[in-house]
Amino acid sequence: MTDDEVLTQTRHWLEKAVIGLNLCPFAKAVYVKDQVRLVVSHARHADDLLDELDRELDLLVATPAQELDTTLLIHPTLFEDFLDFNDFLEIAEGVVDEHGLEGVVQLASFHPKFQFDGTEPDDIGNYTNRAPFAILHLLREESIDRAVEAFPQAEAIFEENIKTLEKLGHAGWQCLGLPG
Repeated sequence: MTDDEVLTQTRHWLEKAVIGLNLCPFAKAVYVKDQVRLVVSHARHADDLLDELDRELDLLVATPAQELDTTLLIHPTLFEDFLDFNDFLEIAEGVVDEHGLEGVVQLASFHPKFQFDGTEPDDIGNYTNRAPFAILHLLREESIDRAVEAFPQAEAIFEENIKTLEKLGHAGWQCLGLPG
């Protein structure tokens, strides 16, 4: 798969699911302003991906938010198994801490087989974090704070997302051309 194909599928997911279904009410504003950096990783090993994470963290904090608000570090092949990816996330969180960015940058994760603890693999609620590829999402905490101020019921987003996905169902998700 080429980088262009990976980026096309990722943009489709962002536009149809994240923005289109309003799974993240804050995403549209930065996406339409072209403040979202999409990076396709070619790392052959987890250590290489951690090096890329280092560089992306440095770039994010060195660039004004008006130019770059958030980064999606996409790896199309390294983590086919969700549990391996989930284990990797603990190490990735450690990289954020090593950079002294706790409270400055937050990591979110997406994966084609994302599964919340205590759910069945096909539980529609898992689809809130399902994406075409393994993705590390680097978010500025200050941007999250501003978004929460504008959306005071932020804690209700997850419950609303579950309701949206339950109404949509698996068939509706697939009709949007999304991985499932």
